[in-house]
Amino acid sequence: MDDDKVRFNSIDEYIAAFPEEIRTILQEIRETIQAAAPDATEKISYQMPTFDLKGNLVHFGAFKNHIGFYPTPGGIEAFKEELARYQGAKGSIQFPLDEPMPLDLITRIVKLRVVENLEKAEAKSRKKK
Repeated sequence: MDDDKVRFNSIDEYIAAFPEEIRTILQEIRETIQAAAPDATEKISYQMPTFDLKGNLVHFGAFKNHIGFYPTPGGIEAFKEELARYQGAKGSIQFPLDEPMPLDLITRIVKLRVVENLEKAEAKSRKKK
């Protein structure tokens, strides 16, 4: 990684690095995720805002023309019809900055990811016993 790049230590620092219009969008997404996963903790991972709940839950980040949202392939597969209108890849979605953020859809994806992470953690716990 380039030593000249800004290194973020918190989601607050990450959001503060953007212009006001983008900060507003990032904060809305943050609050949406917090409401959908109140037990998740915040951190920076891959230099992006990340929510963790017994493992990475979701990442998000601002780019020139879109917000990148990273809910893992499971979070995308479950909502593939609704997500079909957005560009993305196996584990990512691009929400264009010139459109309203689909906060309801983000909420539903995050809630699914909470269930996935808790089930995975429970299964791992049972194997240890």
